[in-house]
Amino acid sequence: MASEGREGEHPSVTLFRQYLRIRTVQPKPDYGAAVAFLEERARQLGLGCQKVEVAPGHVVTILTWPGTNPRLSSILLNSHTDVVPVFKEHWSHDPFEAFKDAEGYIYARGAQDMKCVSIQYLEAVRRLKAEGHHFPRTIHMTFVPDEEVGGHQGMELFVQRPEFQALRAGFALDEGLANPTDAFTVFYSERSPWWVRVSSTGKPGHSSCFIEDTAAEKLHKVVSSVLAFREKERQRLQSNPHLKAGAVTSVNLTKLEGGVAYNVVPATMSASFDFRVAPDVDLKAFEEQLQGWCRAAGEGVTFEFAQKWTESRMTSIDDSDPWWAAFSGVCKDMNLTLEPEIFPAATDSRYLRVVGVPALGFSPMNRTPVLLHDHDERLHEAVFLRGIDIYTRLLPALASVPALPSDG
Repeated sequence: MASEGREGEHPSVTLFRQYLRIRTVQPKPDYGAAVAFLEERARQLGLGCQKVEVAPGHVVTILTWPGTNPRLSSILLNSHTDVVPVFKEHWSHDPFEAFKDAEGYIYARGAQDMKCVSIQYLEAVRRLKAEGHHFPRTIHMTFVPDEEVGGHQGMELFVQRPEFQALRAGFALDEGLANPTDAFTVFYSERSPWWVRVSSTGKPGHSSCFIEDTAAEKLHKVVSSVLAFREKERQRLQSNPHLKAGAVTSVNLTKLEGGVAYNVVPATMSASFDFRVAPDVDLKAFEEQLQGWCRAAGEGVTFEFAQKWTESRMTSIDDSDPWWAAFSGVCKDMNLTLEPEIFPAATDSRYLRVVGVPALGFSPMNRTPVLLHDHDERLHEAVFLRGIDIYTRLLPALASVPALPSDG
């Protein structure tokens, strides 16, 4: 009733479901199967295909449609091949079956994040090539590993490679988020992930005693300070209808560690926090605030970073910017309402922006609940197909942006 290639199913949907069935799920993604799938797409579409192993077993696959003017910088269409783990017992259907229900919803891990976009790129290029189009700027589609675990063995390494420099990327599109309204969200910047581990040392002893200056009580002071800051930012977001989540700093307490037995007061304890720092925050002052919270808690309280991103960049969304003008102009012509925002989490776009490539995060999924990383992640086939239509209009406009000073 919902099998691949059933009578009447659009071939692009069939291809999408085929890609979804490849188990590129962390922590042991089948990258080899994904690369083989992409190599076959390149062969069928008559595209150049290059594989760059940026770390052992971590291959960036590049599919290239050459432009007519090699002097111009290229368009980079980026997507990641890995997906996050699943809790299968909470799914209505097997998350790697790509089940399509009677209403047209496709259930699969990666349906929104972000295998849909990968296939939409490919199918838009297929359509444009079939219609005989050629554009001045070269279009590169990059399919990268490791994004879901930070991109440290993916895009972070790739942008440092000569193979990336050779692409001469002038502008990039990458992933965005679904929007439950009629509008489409487009992201021009991101919050900076700071993963902070606070460690506290204090006097140990038997837990039947009122021991002073314990690790727990000092750690509690830091936790209280951080959670008070969290509440202040939450209230700031809720009280201002013009603010979106990406415009404030969020934090969550994600780990508590310490202790050896019920009747032993531990000498050390730690708390781990996931901060997502808004791009307009003074990072030096914010780090000093962290130091102040630790100092106020007492002696023996320190912190260290498991991750600290300090290179926040913003892509221009001014009407005078030629890339934004091309992107937003197509959306206006198609009567698409855009909602520019700061991405609340982190994507590979941050690595592109920091090496000077302007990037927009855009996944054309409106009237769709945000279900990335969630149980029963799904996408309606009509929304998926509409996304191909949108990219089929966007790519000619972006690949035809006239020569810019930066192209030199």
